[in-house]
Amino acid sequence: MYHDKTAGEKEVKDGKIFAVISYWLFLCILPFIMKKDNAFAVFHAKQGLILFLFFVAAFIGGNLPFLGYFIWRACALAYSVIALWGSVQALMGNYSRIPVVFGIAQKISI
Repeated sequence: MYHDKTAGEKEVKDGKIFAVISYWLFLCILPFIMKKDNAFAVFHAKQGLILFLFFVAAFIGGNLPFLGYFIWRACALAYSVIALWGSVQALMGNYSRIPVVFGIAQKISI
């Protein structure tokens, strides 16, 4: 398959900011609205959406008696580390796959 490297680099450059912010909470929705034709931004937005849903589930689980506090702290830490890593990868222009998250994100059709 022929791959136009120049077109790929332009797409990454045009969608980079949206890809970076897509990992931070509800901002994952912006690339779906503003850069829906940019494959790089949408790739990261899908992963960001799955992470956001994980964060919401952790918040709900955090309300459980006794264990809720520990669930919330562990999940919030994991979310922060993964979101930071994803943002750095997007900033570097990489199509990085987050294990487990990527498999779920690929099932999203927009």
